[in-house]
Amino acid sequence: MKNDIIASLKNKLIVSCQAYEGDPLFGGDTMAKMAIAAEQGGAGGIRTNGFEDIVSIRKVTDLPIIGIMKEYYSGYDVYITPTYKELDVLEKTDADIIALDCTMRDRPDQSNVSDLIKYIKHDLGKLVMADVATLEEGIFAAENGADLIGTTLSGYTNDTKGIMEPDWDLIKDLANVIDVPIIAEGRINTGEQAAKALKLGAHAVCIGTAITRPEVITENIVRKMTQ
Repeated sequence: MKNDIIASLKNKLIVSCQAYEGDPLFGGDTMAKMAIAAEQGGAGGIRTNGFEDIVSIRKVTDLPIIGIMKEYYSGYDVYITPTYKELDVLEKTDADIIALDCTMRDRPDQSNVSDLIKYIKHDLGKLVMADVATLEEGIFAAENGADLIGTTLSGYTNDTKGIMEPDWDLIKDLANVIDVPIIAEGRINTGEQAAKALKLGAHAVCIGTAITRPEVITENIVRKMTQ
């Protein structure tokens, strides 16, 4: 069953349906409607944040759901499913896959990537997507049992700041070095870029902002019009 979920994502688009307090689409059943729209458009999976949105999206789709919980702790940069506390909330949802920050940065509860992956797989019985920023982090997560490796955090850590385009090198290098399926994510904005990621060896592609954040899409268009 778990292998079927991973296989079903092959060459598919995963749409990240997320909104945060202060965003115009935050609250209610908006993200569930966004997930319906994504499925109607041909998406093969959904990534979403928080207990309420995972539960509401599961009610309207049978697509694989990658669930995360973003929680910010003072003094720590890790915020994607950062501690056991968030994992225990995600356990109560029907998310098929739990994604978490698998960079080598300190975590608020002093947990480590290896133990968290084992906990998700063996105690919670769910698949693990490791969000990484570097090749070394991807290799480490794969060696410790991650089922999927996402390039999600490239460009968002101190070691990778300044990357403005999709991290093509990381996608290619991960696909060449490890056998675990790679999810290309981060600054992918067009169908052409998504296709390029697949050609470089990605198992699937995850896109969020370019599809599900109309205020950002509008802002980008307006900026280009005024240049």
